[in-house]
Amino acid sequence: ENFLKTQMQMDNVNAKRFTGSFHCASVLIKEHGSPLVLYTGHTVNTIREAAFVGSYFFVYEGFRELFLKNMNGSPLAVPFAGGLAGAFSWFFSFPLDCIRAGVQGQDLAYIKSASKKRNAVRVFWDLVSTKGFLGFYAGVGPSIARAFLVSGSRFSAYEGALWICRGGRDNIMMDLK
Repeated sequence: ENFLKTQMQMDNVNAKRFTGSFHCASVLIKEHGSPLVLYTGHTVNTIREAAFVGSYFFVYEGFRELFLKNMNGSPLAVPFAGGLAGAFSWFFSFPLDCIRAGVQGQDLAYIKSASKKRNAVRVFWDLVSTKGFLGFYAGVGPSIARAFLVSGSRFSAYEGALWICRGGRDNIMMDLK
């Protein structure tokens, strides 16, 4: 999914040779002779997802407990905890996302052999040599702002759904006892 999305985004900017996701997948499979091309960047994307999700819930639970105790059960505790969890997790995993984009966004129309494709290690060193380590954080500001808003509302909805499932009886503070 991420690979095809990235290929389609790059195609919209450059070649405009794909008419849709299915067409993109079938063209790439035909050109490269195997459906394995669809797994380009899968490893680095999986590592990025694991880093994001692991830190996301860890940070949320920590801040949630801290804010609920120190903000006397304020209704802002959950959205702030969720927002900070999203912002931190995106900041933490953003270098891996840059590497993923470099691997999955390469123009595969000109690469016919697997040996010419840029792997994650090559993308890492290319970024370091051209942009330095700050290159891993290009565009991080808008991503963190979006993550704060989305995650704050996501965890608020999650905690609200739990409250409804519990019949509206339990207070969120009960979880901390």
